[in-house]
Amino acid sequence: MTRLIEILISLAIVAALFLIVGIALPASRHLSHSVETNRKLTIVFDTLNSMRRFKEWNPLARRDPAMEIKLVGKEEGVGARLEYSSKERALGNGSWEIVKSEPGKLVGYKISNPERGENKRSEFTLKPTGKNNRNVEITQTYDVDYGWNLLGRYSGLYVSSNIGEDMKMGLAQLSNLLATVPNYDYSKLSETDPANAPKVVDRPAENILSVNAAVERNNDKIKAQIHSNMEWINKVIAANGLEAVGPIRVVTNEFGSETYDFDTVQVVRKKGDTSTEATAIDVKVEGPVKASLLPATKVVVASSGGHNIAALPPVRDAVRAWALTRGYSTSDRPYEAWKAGIDQSFDPALGQFDVYWPIK
Repeated sequence: MTRLIEILISLAIVAALFLIVGIALPASRHLSHSVETNRKLTIVFDTLNSMRRFKEWNPLARRDPAMEIKLVGKEEGVGARLEYSSKERALGNGSWEIVKSEPGKLVGYKISNPERGENKRSEFTLKPTGKNNRNVEITQTYDVDYGWNLLGRYSGLYVSSNIGEDMKMGLAQLSNLLATVPNYDYSKLSETDPANAPKVVDRPAENILSVNAAVERNNDKIKAQIHSNMEWINKVIAANGLEAVGPIRVVTNEFGSETYDFDTVQVVRKKGDTSTEATAIDVKVEGPVKASLLPATKVVVASSGGHNIAALPPVRDAVRAWALTRGYSTSDRPYEAWKAGIDQSFDPALGQFDVYWPIK
């Protein structure tokens, strides 16, 4: 009997200590870690403000590569939500949802998972830093409330080593991911006209005639070559009863330091053909002209004007940067529709272009 009483007293002491220590432990936990990147603020914000690249920077997916992930609701901003399901008991089912979004400043997530605690949330604040504010400091915080859940308070003792390490890994992966995006601020494309902002559109199947050329990077020589290419294309158009559809396009193959390799392209159709679904046309080509049917695809397009072709390379990179931040993969080659015609497109003030990049 004495032995039993000693055991009960010991258990009572342990229980009392458990309660006393548990009550003394914090009812909530807060963590904060930071990383710095040299990418543009627009790129950093848009990457975090969308769920499309979440699994590439957040370590959640790495903990279970077989995890099922689906995007729900909006594609970006408040209401964008990622739900996951894992057979790993420690992960289970959960979600991350954007509940705060302040352009260029902050993205806040609401987190749901089987781990102890309530009101789990993580915020990413962005602050220009470095020389001339060229860099961006990304600070991630994590907060969780335990209230009077004593087991939760005890689990909070391990938040720094568990969640904290995940935060460090995630920020490192985010930094590496951002480094793969061309460092161009695509928001400048729409500064004067919001309609010029990049967007995804469907490009239908198209019949094209094209001529390839590689010339010295000299505007006069490039212009002369494009005129020569169009003479061949127009000759084939006339000989086959075709008509041009839209402005000429220039497809960049290689923009070298001394040589510019490009294709001059014209979309065509049979005269009077108003069908919306293009099928291959039997074309008798001449000289360097090639005929082909481009399949339907999705493209990112942005409008750019008030300059000439020399300013197009950074616009192409800006369009690609916009696509990558939203989880699209660019494919094939970029191209431009020269809406102002050949000669005016070489004028620094008159050029008007739609810049395209196919995506998948």
